[in-house]
Amino acid sequence: MNAEHGRWVSVFLEAMAAELDAARNTRLAYGRDLLDFSEWLEARSDGLRTVEREGIEAYLIYCDAQGLSKSTRARRLSAIRQMMRFAFEEGWREDNPGLRIKGPGKAATLPKTLDLAAVNALIAAAPQIGRTTEEATRNRCLIEMIYATGMRVSELVELPVAAARGGPAMILVRGKGGKERMVPLSAPAKAVLAEWLHVRDAADKAAHAKGAKASKFLFPGRGAAGHLTRQQFFVLLKAIALKAGLDPTSVTPHTLRHAFATHLLAGGADLRVIQTLLGHADLSSTEIYTHVLDEHLKALVLNHHPLARKG
Repeated sequence: MNAEHGRWVSVFLEAMAAELDAARNTRLAYGRDLLDFSEWLEARSDGLRTVEREGIEAYLIYCDAQGLSKSTRARRLSAIRQMMRFAFEEGWREDNPGLRIKGPGKAATLPKTLDLAAVNALIAAAPQIGRTTEEATRNRCLIEMIYATGMRVSELVELPVAAARGGPAMILVRGKGGKERMVPLSAPAKAVLAEWLHVRDAADKAAHAKGAKASKFLFPGRGAAGHLTRQQFFVLLKAIALKAGLDPTSVTPHTLRHAFATHLLAGGADLRVIQTLLGHADLSSTEIYTHVLDEHLKALVLNHHPLARKG
């Protein structure tokens, strides 16, 4: 990326953080998208200052030819649109070429989820993956916590240990854009959390005695972040799924979040309550779970009703 492109993108991302309170992961994704767009422009002797609407549309065709999904192409167009609008408002450009460009839209697919038997199998298998008592206890706590609260994986791994002190009935979670919400803990989650704190604190004390600095995170890690990373949890979850006899491709941190929501809805929870617990800004994001439940109920009827089977 040339110097001007780098400066434009850097200032734009800083503005997203300061003015829109955009989440870190969103900024990182937009940064990667704009880097790819800038490099594509530079290869064609074009740039962010000079690109026209036709150039943006040609880039979207290029992305499609690369086999990128609809959701990825839609996000890239969103990044470009916002960048172009920002450049226009800042006076870097005299026009906004991102106006009136139709995106590919997102694929209308229902979120994948897990049934209760699969979740229970994951919880049972989690401590079998750890090589030590510490790892085994941590792994079960991770699975219990993410299912009991519906937290995003980034919210889970970045939880400060202070939030879990004192046997809380609810935990304060910092979500997208720094927005905070309270999520309740189930009795099993509280029990395994207390067990993990006991094991974690003992390990922390032993490490401190050797000169290591105590971690401020509930799930410490050895990397620069200081906590277990999203990528590490993703790999760990795949191993747990295999141990549980489940297809690892069907088990992700997000499917556990979806399971939390759909199981609550099936149990009679109010949609507004689920919206609050998930940290959704818009109720329409939560309403998708009603469609998941509808599909599940329809499948039950088609598979188990005697007249449906005859048909």
